[in-house]
Amino acid sequence: MVSDSEPKRSADTIKFLCSYGGKILPRPVDGKLRYIGGLTRILAVDRSISFTELIIKLEEFCGYSMQLKCQLPNGNLEMLISIKSDEELALLIEEYDRCCPGAKIRAILSTPKSLKTVSPPPSAPARVDFYPVKLPFYAFGYRRFGSHSPAIRYPIGV
Repeated sequence: MVSDSEPKRSADTIKFLCSYGGKILPRPVDGKLRYIGGLTRILAVDRSISFTELIIKLEEFCGYSMQLKCQLPNGNLEMLISIKSDEELALLIEEYDRCCPGAKIRAILSTPKSLKTVSPPPSAPARVDFYPVKLPFYAFGYRRFGSHSPAIRYPIGV
């Protein structure tokens, strides 16, 4: 039996079709972009969710800090829209409601660029090179006997 509150409940929620852990690559046949690998899951949230709350849910969902990019309704993966505020999230939901009521919002979750590249701190300590050193340097105070090729050791604290 369907209750009267069931239609209202589905109207109060939006669903995100979330893909993460893979890559967007062109298909060899026609060059159209496709999401390859990773996982795709559905997340249903209350329509009134704030951007911050959505990001927290998505990060719990995929297990790491991420960036939210969404596909426009009837769009393709060539043009993803970065969502970074409550206003942008509201505009995206409004666009989906106008064009495709009840459709799932396609979301691509990716690690932020700042996590992919690590730069040294501004006051980096003096440069330390770790390079192989051949005998007779003995980092651990022992020698290697009976070998025709010299042992390779790494200096400690050089």
